[in-house]
Amino acid sequence: MNEDIEIMAKTMYGEARGEYPRKNVGIKSLIAIGNVIMNRSKKLEKQITEVCLHPKQFSCWNRQDPNRAVIDSITEKDIIFNLCFETASKIICEEIGDITNEADHYYSRFARKKPYWAENQTPVSEVGNHIFFKLYKT
Repeated sequence: MNEDIEIMAKTMYGEARGEYPRKNVGIKSLIAIGNVIMNRSKKLEKQITEVCLHPKQFSCWNRQDPNRAVIDSITEKDIIFNLCFETASKIICEEIGDITNEADHYYSRFARKKPYWAENQTPVSEVGNHIFFKLYKT
């Protein structure tokens, strides 16, 4: 199993799996998270695994986050994880395009408070419960 695909799929799963069953959202939320990962990887010229696992970038990888235990114990028997894996593969191979308008950051509209980096920033997209931003200039 390719490590970049696996880590991207786990990140997508940890960040957006709950949105997959929602009407009018479905796979779009998973794709959007994958797009952010790819956009950061390209803009920062870093490997996907490095982008995903960088401390405090994707909350599902934080030790204290309840999603961490979930993604650490995920198996290939999970249908949504398999969808994340397939989707991550297609994003990496550029078979699925960017639906976030080149976003490289996002946060959940249910966050307790707006992240400091989002202050005075204009969203470039909204998908499901996530608000997306383009902070890195190309």
